[in-house]
Formats: sequence, structure tokens, C-alpha cells
Amino acid sequence: MILDRFRMTDRVAIVTGAGRGIGAATAVALAEAGADVVVSARTADQLDEVAAAVGRAGRRAEVVPADLSDLDAVAGLVTRAREAFGRLDLVVNNVGGALPRPFLDTSPGRMEQAFHFNVATAHALLRPAVPLMLEGGGGCAVNISSAMGRVAGRGYLAYGTAKAALAHYTRLAAADLAPRIRVNAIAVGSVATSALDIVMQTEELKTALEAGTPLGRIGDPEDIAAAVVYLASPAGSYVTGKVLEVDGGIGGPNLDMGLPDL
Repeated sequence: MILDRFRMTDRVAIVTGAGRGIGAATAVALAEAGADVVVSARTADQLDEVAAAVGRAGRRAEVVPADLSDLDAVAGLVTRAREAFGRLDLVVNNVGGALPRPFLDTSPGRMEQAFHFNVATAHALLRPAVPLMLEGGGGCAVNISSAMGRVAGRGYLAYGTAKAALAHYTRLAAADLAPRIRVNAIAVGSVATSALDIVMQTEELKTALEAGTPLGRIGDPEDIAAAVVYLASPAGSYVTGKVLEVDGGIGGPNLDMGLPDL
């Protein structure tokens, strides 16, 4: 039965940035597909809510409050997976982000921060995860990139460049780790998370964003979670080194956040 290929019964996943938004939806979706999850983010209360939802799905969650800009803390999630569950099958590199800034306000330091938070964190998790995955015969990684890694948008110099780097990191890592470990990414479009609060609370911006999206709506975190389940489950077993665009169909410049010239 084809639906069986989407099941992840008794597998173990790590999801970063799992306190809310895409990370939280992904952790719950993986649990509903049968996986146990290590969930990590800064805010313990949010993680506890996610863990409760995982429990309602009949699975276990290991809660790890941490500052995931600390690469040692990121790498330590692999140890927590081993201690709690004895195995690891999947990492979801969801943590990341960078605030929009005009070009002249984007210092080299801001650019380095964007690469650190969006690219270095992904490598810091996947590198120690690989040996544990191989102990179980293999595994996979899903990196949460962005449509801004392939389209133009004013103010997104650091963020978009870092997400483009994450997309290519995905291709390179997939080549290095095949055939036993698959690595894919999702280029996320505009999704109703805290990162879009200013848009969701401003009707003019919200309407403009919806009008610029061929499907005519802003995405839901579960839209991305469903794509993660596909890529991570046996249903995606013949997919590696790919960037799946889950973005409502956008193909040109994205939202102008109203930043001043330069």
C-alpha cells in the first residue's frame, strides 16, 4: 500500500528550531508518521508544548532547550539522540534566519552571522550525525532553505546568499554521503510563522504577498512538514541532492519589505 511508504515507525529524528512554526509542525508530523524526535530550540515552554503534541501522537520526544547558534550545542543533539533512543535516522536542519537589511547596513559581520546560523549550524549537526546514522544502516537529512536563495528580493542580501549556500551544501553533501545517507533541502516560500508577523499583521503587505504568489495564499507550516515527511520517509528513498521548492509557485522577485533605497 502506497501510504505505508510514508510511515517512519520507530525511526528517530532531530529537529532544530522546533519550538514553533515549521520546526514544531515538522516534529509533530514526524511523530504522526511514527518517529520519535529530539526537539531543540531556545524556549523550553514552547518545546514542552511540542513534546506534548508528540506524546498525543503516541511517540516520544526528548526536549533539549539550547542556544543553537552555539555549534557545540548543535552537535550535542546527536549525543542526546543516542542516549535517549539509541539510534538516529534523520536530522532536520530548520534553525536559521536573518533580518532584512538595506545593502549598506549589511556589514561583513552580518554576512558572517547569516552563514553561521544558516549553514554552519547545518554542518555542525550533520557531521556528527553521520556515524550514528551509519550504525543503523543509513539515514537522511532535510535542510530548510528558502525561495530567497534563488529569487531576488530587496533587503535579503545576507539571508538569501546564506540560503543559496545551504542549497548547494545540500547537493555537495549528498554527493559525499551517497548511497547510504540521503541529503535534500526544501526551498520554503512565504509561510505563516513568526518571521512573517509584520506581514500577517499588515493587511496591505499580506494582500500584496498573496497576490504575488500564484497559488494566492501564504503557506502553512504543515505544508512544509508534509514535504519533510515525504523526503525523509521511504516514499523519498530515490531522492537525494535535490532542493524541493514548496513556495506556492513563485518565480520572480519576492516581497519588498519597504526598506529604503540602499
